[in-house]
Amino acid sequence: MSGFVFSQKPISIDSGEGVTLTADDGTEYLDFGASYACTPTGHCHPDVVETVREQAGELLYVQGSYPVESRTELHEKLGALAPGGTGNVWLCNSGTEANEAALKFARSATDGTKIVAAKRAFHGRTAGTLSATWKPKYKKPFEPLLEDQVEFVTYGDADELSEAVDDDTAALILEPIQGEGGIHPAPQEYLETAREVTEATDTALVFDEIQTGIGRTGDLWACEGYGVTPDILTTAKGIASGLPMGATLCADWIAEDAGPHGSTFSGNPLVAAAANATLDVVVDEDLPGNAADVGGHLQDELAELDVPIRDVRGEGLMVGVEVKRGANRVLRDLALEHQILALPAGRSVVRLLPPLVLDEADADRLVTALADVLAPKAES
Repeated sequence: MSGFVFSQKPISIDSGEGVTLTADDGTEYLDFGASYACTPTGHCHPDVVETVREQAGELLYVQGSYPVESRTELHEKLGALAPGGTGNVWLCNSGTEANEAALKFARSATDGTKIVAAKRAFHGRTAGTLSATWKPKYKKPFEPLLEDQVEFVTYGDADELSEAVDDDTAALILEPIQGEGGIHPAPQEYLETAREVTEATDTALVFDEIQTGIGRTGDLWACEGYGVTPDILTTAKGIASGLPMGATLCADWIAEDAGPHGSTFSGNPLVAAAANATLDVVVDEDLPGNAADVGGHLQDELAELDVPIRDVRGEGLMVGVEVKRGANRVLRDLALEHQILALPAGRSVVRLLPPLVLDEADADRLVTALADVLAPKAES
C-alpha cells in the first residue's frame, strides 16, 4: 500500500503557468483553488523559478545557526512587511508548525495556560493546533489531545469572547476570515473586542493568516483591513509560491520570552530564496490591489446571478459561494464540464482561492460556468 493519506483525484497534472494547470492529456484547467491558496504569484512565475534555480546551484541546505544570505534577507523582508510591531520572525515549514509555535510562544511569554479558539476554526493538524481546531472529524481518531486546555467560543460573538478570555488565558487564536469553516469574515467590532480583552488580561492575540495573508484579501495582511494588530501573526501557504514554508511573526514581548523551540529545516536557503522572490512579486506587481479589484468584480457578478445561491461572501480573492445543493457535486461539474478547479469548504460552500494574478476575463469565465452548473435542469 502507498499514498494512503490523500485520496487521488482523476486528473493528473503535468504543468502549470499563471492561472492555468495542464493535465497529462493536454487539457487545460483554470485554477480557482491554487491548491489551497499556495500560488499567489501564479504557477511557475518566472522570477520565482529563476531565483530557485540560482539558489539551487549555490546552496541547498545548511542548518539555521549559520547565517546565509537568502535566510537573512527573508528575516529582514518579513520583519519590514509585518503589521505593527510584529517584526520578530520565526521560520518553519508549514502553517500548522507556525500555529504550533505561536501557541507555545504565547504560553511561554504569559502566565496563562488556556487557549481560546473559535467554533468552525481550522488551525492545523499537529496535536496542539488540532486541539484548537473545531471540526470533530479531524480530531476524534486522535483523542485525547489537549482539549481540556481549549475553550471554544462562537465566532463573531464579542460578548462570549469577552467572558472566555481571562487572566489564565495564554492565547486567543482567531482567523480574521475563517477559511475551512466556510469563508466567514469577522465583524469589525469582534476583532476590536479581541484586541481589547487580550490587552486587559495580558493574553497573546494570535491572528492565523495562513490562508488570508500574502495579499489574498486585498491587503498584504487581512488584519490591516481591520486596523487591528495582533501580538503574533502566522502565515504560510503562498509565502514561497508553493514550496513548504511557514512563519510566525511576533511582537517584542513575545519574542523576548518565547522559550526553547527549533526546527531542522527552519529557513531552508532554497525555500527562503523562493519566499524572497514571491514577496518581491507580490509587492512590486501590487497583487493585493489586483485581488481587491478582481475580487470585487467577481463578487459583484456572482451576486447578480439568477441561480440557486444562498450567499456570496469574502474579501478580495478569498470568496465563498454558498449553494443549495452539495458543493462537491458543483465542483465535479465545474471540473468535468468547464475545466475549472475549485475547492469545498464544508458541504455547501464552493471556496474560490485563485492565484492573485487572476484577471476579470478569468473571473467572468468562472461566473458563466457556475451559472450553467447551478441552473435548474429541464427533466428529460
